[in-house]
Amino acid sequence: MKNNSLIKGIRTTVYSLILGICLFSSSAVAKNHLLFSSFQQPTLKISGTITDGSGPLPGVTVTVKGNSTTSISDYNGQYAISASPTDILVFSFVGYTTLNIPVAGRTVVSVHLQEDATQLQEVRVNAGYYSVKESERTGSIAKITAKDIEKQPVTNVLAAMQGRMAGVSITQTTGVAGGGFDIQIRGQNSLRPDGNRPLYIINGVPYASDPVGFNASATIMPTLTSPLNNLNPGDIESIEVLKDADATAIYGSRGANGVVLITTKKGKAGKTSYTAHYSHGFGKVTRFMDLMNTDQYVQMRKEAYANDGYTKYPASAYEVNGTWDQTRNTNWQKELTGGSSTITNLQTSVSGGDEQTQFIINGNYGKETTVFPGDFGYKKGNVRINLNHLATDKKFGITFSSGYTVQDNNQPSTDLTTISRKLAPNAPALYDTEGQLNWENSTWENPLSNLKGKSLSKTYDFVANSILSYALPYHLELKSSFGFTDLKHTESSTFPSTIYDPAYGLDSVFSSIFTNTTSRQSWIVEPQLNWHTTIGRGKIAVLVGSTFNQLTGQQLVLAGEGFTSNSLIYDLASASTVSIMSSGTTEYKYQAFFGRVNFSWQDQYFVNVTGRRDGSSRFGPGNKFANFGAVGAAWLFSKSFFDNGSTSFLSFGKLRASYGTTGNDQIGDYQFLDTYSSSGNPYQGIVGLEPTRLFNPDFGWESNKKFEIATELGLFNDRIFMTAGWFRNTSSSQLVGIPLPGTTGFNSIQANLDASVQNDGVELTLRTVNFQKKNFGWSTNFNISVLNNKLLRFPDLDSSTYANKYIIGSPLNIVKVYHFTGLDPATGLYQFEDFNGDGQLSAKDDKQYLIDLNPEFYGGLQNQLHYKGIQLDFLFQFVKQLNYNSASTLGLPGSRNNQTTDVLARWQNPGDIGPFQQYSTGANAAVASAYTKYRDSDATITDASYIRLKNVALSYQLPPSWLKGVECKLNIQAQNVLTLTSYRGADPEFKTRGVLPPLKIITTGIEFIF
Repeated sequence: MKNNSLIKGIRTTVYSLILGICLFSSSAVAKNHLLFSSFQQPTLKISGTITDGSGPLPGVTVTVKGNSTTSISDYNGQYAISASPTDILVFSFVGYTTLNIPVAGRTVVSVHLQEDATQLQEVRVNAGYYSVKESERTGSIAKITAKDIEKQPVTNVLAAMQGRMAGVSITQTTGVAGGGFDIQIRGQNSLRPDGNRPLYIINGVPYASDPVGFNASATIMPTLTSPLNNLNPGDIESIEVLKDADATAIYGSRGANGVVLITTKKGKAGKTSYTAHYSHGFGKVTRFMDLMNTDQYVQMRKEAYANDGYTKYPASAYEVNGTWDQTRNTNWQKELTGGSSTITNLQTSVSGGDEQTQFIINGNYGKETTVFPGDFGYKKGNVRINLNHLATDKKFGITFSSGYTVQDNNQPSTDLTTISRKLAPNAPALYDTEGQLNWENSTWENPLSNLKGKSLSKTYDFVANSILSYALPYHLELKSSFGFTDLKHTESSTFPSTIYDPAYGLDSVFSSIFTNTTSRQSWIVEPQLNWHTTIGRGKIAVLVGSTFNQLTGQQLVLAGEGFTSNSLIYDLASASTVSIMSSGTTEYKYQAFFGRVNFSWQDQYFVNVTGRRDGSSRFGPGNKFANFGAVGAAWLFSKSFFDNGSTSFLSFGKLRASYGTTGNDQIGDYQFLDTYSSSGNPYQGIVGLEPTRLFNPDFGWESNKKFEIATELGLFNDRIFMTAGWFRNTSSSQLVGIPLPGTTGFNSIQANLDASVQNDGVELTLRTVNFQKKNFGWSTNFNISVLNNKLLRFPDLDSSTYANKYIIGSPLNIVKVYHFTGLDPATGLYQFEDFNGDGQLSAKDDKQYLIDLNPEFYGGLQNQLHYKGIQLDFLFQFVKQLNYNSASTLGLPGSRNNQTTDVLARWQNPGDIGPFQQYSTGANAAVASAYTKYRDSDATITDASYIRLKNVALSYQLPPSWLKGVECKLNIQAQNVLTLTSYRGADPEFKTRGVLPPLKIITTGIEFIF
């Protein structure tokens, strides 16, 4: 009761005080009513959409000029803010021109922001363990963003990078869906082909890029299955490639070949938004060989028999002896590889959140059929979640992301490309009158019979990581990253008895299958401590951390043959013989301590020092640990000399340099140990062991010393921006197999060879803003790389097994061939240089002519144009190189293989100059021998330079008034559109011969955001 009385008393006192104040001030309010009303303005709820010409722009800061009212645009580019009718809204975003827009009584204010070349220097670049402003960067980092990636109808992340980054060479290995790509960053550092892969980091988690396939179980592919296909390009926000020592040394032993940082999309604060993008299109082979028709082919075969002295055609010469119809003409390239693949892709996302918590959920499903006949296809689906949270006091933060991908690839077990090029144009029809495979009385092997065999694969991939951070006093931040990956991959290739001619009488006893099961799991923990402070006009930032990483893998490869029925071919228990081709479990452990100190003075001078001490289970007891480090420096001389406005053309100028050492442990596990494997052969009922490797306690790290110097110049307010750099990398202590005498029982021992490989080159990038107005803009990006590679040192090379592969002072990617000197007009035979002058031609003594298959230079030219809601982007990729031509793959002209029309210019009579020698079926030993040497000569390695219209993307953003509350964009995208080349072959890009070329892809799509 006493408490209630006290509360009532307080209430009465407060109410009386308020009433008194109101009565006292009423006269003052009345006298100043006009003055008060002049300051009191109605408040409007203003909303709108912010775009950049190609789509909505999330993350834009919207403020009311003169006060603290602020809003952020959401994933749809939409915002909402309260302001008075006379206020001015300020729209700002890093990399874009700031706009000041009067409200003018409106409730809807939509704006279009334009990229500001000057502001692009303020964009922060991901450098792995830290980020840095573009203008303050001391290392060499190339970057592409989602804007570039989303305009390409590709399924592999490496395809999106082709032609867009200086110093990064990417080559497609096959046009078959689910195929792979080769990548080299600043050349080949290691003598081992599998020792040149870069390190991939996805949201801070190392992602093992080692192949998960096996040759026998992935027969459709020219290279082993790559796990990089698990990444969905539509999920990626940016890709940064770290190239020099300053950028890569903090990754120590794993940074020798460069580092590829992949950051996925994050949610934006704002109302929940939904995005859906659907596209559908087709793919076709880019180029076919110009092959002989039936008349030309039959004439070649008849002339070959005549040259070889035949007066009667053999019974097996079906093309010319009347067995096959000599009026029939089939373009087998179009018949077997000229189909159209259908490509369908659906990408969806939902995102939103507030200032403390943001989220995004992405989903994707894609399907692609094949250009081969038959019902084959590649499917991929994935889902990715990203969650960010920052406490209200800005101290505690957490980031969580995870992604799960499923791939299902169903392809024929045989690539029909080689068959389509060699098959006689008058070969029989594929089907008989009853619709069955036509074997034409066993006179040929029907190519469609290969489609009875299948190459199947399924991959399940899970990647997750979380970053916890807490801001401590005294500018300290404690952070820890946790990551986990889990990959499971199965694949098989079958060869059922139905691939053979039924006349042979082969049943399922002759059927076979090869299977591969691979699993891989890894975890990583990286605690870190950051500290930063200001000292006078200087700034210092310090990072220390450690890494604990483990990767385990299992692989089992089996072969089965002899089945009671082909319907049981996938049941190895039904095979009469099962053999184990490979079986093993590996465990890789890695531990490191790393640090970084960055110092800047007056925002003009920058020094960045990084270091790392690595420990790896892959090396011997005395070499498990090694130290790596680098120093980088930059000087913004434009601030030193030109801040006073003394120049009207130089808006930005920077010199930077770096030097350091990185390492390479890409040698596989247990290479330094004595190892044994199962012999596979039972003895007295017991399967024994056999030694497979010798112990080497001194087995250690490869090291790569890197040096770079570069300049960055911005002219005319950065409307012209150029970067020019020169680098030199020297890789030493090469991890190779050193040959041993046969008496040891081993061919080689894994060891560090005192050999060195040098890569140097020049990289140039140029960005120009050609035209920039409110409704129209045009910008250009150009990059070119000129690289050189050579073997500096190799002890006792002449006496080693590598003597015929390498030459000191020459590139690693050379081939030794005969030197073709022309055609002998008297005999009609090819002629070659006799290097040692002994009057005889031999491979050992006379294959001494060197051909460098490395690109001489490569690059890309990109243009971006937009007019109101229309945007056009196109990219030209160019490469200057040599490659093997068609003469190296099609066989002896005159034999039972079709040829290009080039060989019609052949020798027929004494005095003819060819340039091709006389036809032969192979019975003329002199002609066959000359052709074999011709195939292994420089005559078959010709200019394969090309300019390719790599990508074209045209989009149209519908006006907002057309669909209230919904944004809609229509687009057309194309890949590998046009190739300009003088190359005499199929596709000039490929290094692997006889495989399906890359496809020309054209898709149309529609995107909704609401």
